[in-house]
Amino acid sequence: MTFDLASRLAARHADHLYRKRPLLEAPQGPEVVVDGKPVLAFSSNDYLGLANHPEVIRAMQQGAERWGVGGGASHLVIGHSTPHHALEEALADFTGRPRALLFSTGYMANLAAVTALVGQGDTVLEDRLNHASLLDAGLLSGARFSRYLHNDADSLAKRLEKATGDTLVVTDGVFSMDGDLADLPALCAAAKARDAWVMVDDAHGFGPLGGTGGGIVEHFGLGIDDVPVLVGTLGKAFGTAGAFVAGSDELIETLIQFARPYIYTTSQPPAVACASLKSLELLRGESWRRDHLNRLIARFRQGASDIGLTLMDSPTPIQPILVGSSERAMRLSALLRERGILVGAIRPPTVPAGSARLRITLTAAHSEAQVERLLDILAECWNRLAQEPFENA
Repeated sequence: MTFDLASRLAARHADHLYRKRPLLEAPQGPEVVVDGKPVLAFSSNDYLGLANHPEVIRAMQQGAERWGVGGGASHLVIGHSTPHHALEEALADFTGRPRALLFSTGYMANLAAVTALVGQGDTVLEDRLNHASLLDAGLLSGARFSRYLHNDADSLAKRLEKATGDTLVVTDGVFSMDGDLADLPALCAAAKARDAWVMVDDAHGFGPLGGTGGGIVEHFGLGIDDVPVLVGTLGKAFGTAGAFVAGSDELIETLIQFARPYIYTTSQPPAVACASLKSLELLRGESWRRDHLNRLIARFRQGASDIGLTLMDSPTPIQPILVGSSERAMRLSALLRERGILVGAIRPPTVPAGSARLRITLTAAHSEAQVERLLDILAECWNRLAQEPFENA
C-alpha cells in the first residue's frame, strides 16, 4: 500500500487551491522583484516598513559581530544571551507588563502558551476565525475545545456556562484574513463574569494599533487584569523575526517550566534580538509611520468603494477584497500581476468556502502615488473580470 500523493495534488489543482511559492529576489519593500519580474507588492506584513531599515540592518550586523550567528542551545541550557534578555525586558516595558518571554516563532508562542496553561479537565474557547496556530494549540492541549461564533460575546458566554476546570478564552487581536478587530471589551467582560482568562494573539495589531503602537489592548485601554496572556510577533510590524508572550511573573515562570515548545528548542540568533531592539525603538519613537499608514488605509478604502469592490470591515493595514470563488480570485490576482501589481489570492481552507479574496496589505513604506496606482489598475482589472465568464459565477 502506498500514499496516493499524486491524486491529492491533482485534486488541489482542479479545485483552484494549489499553492505556489513566489520567489522574492529583493529585500522587503513596496517595489520588489518576484520570479524574475519587477512588481509593486501589496502582500507584505512589514506594516511599518522596518524590515529593510538601515538602522535595523546595522544593529543585526553589529549583533552578529559581537554575539555570532547562532543561539547555540535552548534558553534553559546555554542559549539565553544578553540580547535575548534585554529584548525581553524592553518588550515587558513596551507592553506595560512585569515580564515577557521570547520565542523563535509566533506559532511556537501560541502552542507554548495554550498547552502550558490548560490540559485534560480544562476548557479552551476560541473564535471560529482564529489563526491556525491558535486552533492547533487548542486541539493539542487536551482540554475540552470549543469554538464560539466570530467576535460574538453572547456565543462565548453560552459556551462559558458549560466550561469545566480552568478556562482559557483565546482570540486574535486583528484577524489576519478579514482585518477586523476582536471586540475585546465585550469578550473580556464575558470571560471575567465566569472567572476565565483571556489570551490575545496580537500578531497584526502591534505597531499599527494604539497610540504608541502597543496594539489592540492599548487601542481599547485594557490592562493585564483584562488580558492576562498577551502574545505578539516580531516578524510583522517589527520587521525582524520571533515572537513573545507578555504577562505576570507567575505566567512567564509557568511557561519557562512547562511550555514544551520553549523548553525543547534552540534560541533564536542573538543578532536577531539586537535587530528587534532597534526596531522596537523605531516603532515607539517614529509615530509618523502609523500616521502615514492610517492615511493610506483611508484613501484605499475610499477608492475601493468608488470602484464598487466589496471590502471587509477592517480599519487595519489588512484590506481584503471579497471575490467569492477561488477561480475568480486567482484570475483577478493574475490580471493584477500582468499589470505589475502583486496581491495574493486567499482561498479555502484558509478562509471559508465561497469567500475567496485578494488580501491587500498596506505598509508605511508605500507612497500615496503607489496606492493611487493600485486603485487605477484594480479598477481596470475588476472591470475586465466582470466581462469574463466563470462557472457558477
